[in-house]
This record gives sequence, C-alpha cells and structure tokens, in this order.
Amino acid sequence: MSSLADADLSLLVDEWLEWTEVAALLGVTPAKVRTMVRAHELADAVPRAGLGPRVPAAFVDADGLVVKGLPGLLTVLHDGGYDDRECIAWLFTDAGLPGRPIDALRENRGSEAKRRAQALGF
Repeated sequence: MSSLADADLSLLVDEWLEWTEVAALLGVTPAKVRTMVRAHELADAVPRAGLGPRVPAAFVDADGLVVKGLPGLLTVLHDGGYDDRECIAWLFTDAGLPGRPIDALRENRGSEAKRRAQALGF
C-alpha cells in the first residue's frame, strides 16, 4: 500500500472539484458532501500542497449522481485498510481491467474492479 500512499495524485487525476462544486453537481450542500466523504460514498484528498481537499471529478457522472458502484468499492477498500488518498490512487492506476478501476465503474463494468479490490484485503 505504501506505493499508493506515495502516489502523486495531481498526476493521476486530471480534474478535481472543491466540495462546493461537488455539492452543486449533486444538488446537495457542502456539508452533505463532507458527510458523504466520511461515509465513504465519496473520497477526497489534497492533490498538491496549498490546496484544500478535493474530490476527483470522475466520481460524479453526467447525470449529477455519484458513479454507480463507487460507494461500495470505497467501503471495500477502506475495510482493507486503505485511506482516501490510497483509494483514489488505486482507482486511478491502471489495474489491467483493461484500464483503470474508475473507468470500469464509469462504464458499468464495476464487478471486476470490486472483485480485485476485495482481493487486496487478503
């Protein structure tokens, strides 16, 4: 897990959103976004020094909803001992699915990503 903890998230994730931007897209308050992060429905991190916490834009779909399967996958990763930063790094690193786990989720191919996440806990 240490390689994930040390990953440069600013290189892995193309677009980040502040909590207020996420809230606007989801139609909720920034306080609700904070609650969603705590409940592992979303994950956030500080992508580089000098910025506050941000959520990857890829976590919200075009319909203004959290990407299907993301909360369950985040819960599996957290249960395996990963923190939000490591979860984001894992989701945005090519896992040979083909492609990145976040892409699999966004393309409704999340079963294999979840299976691989479950295997990480063992």
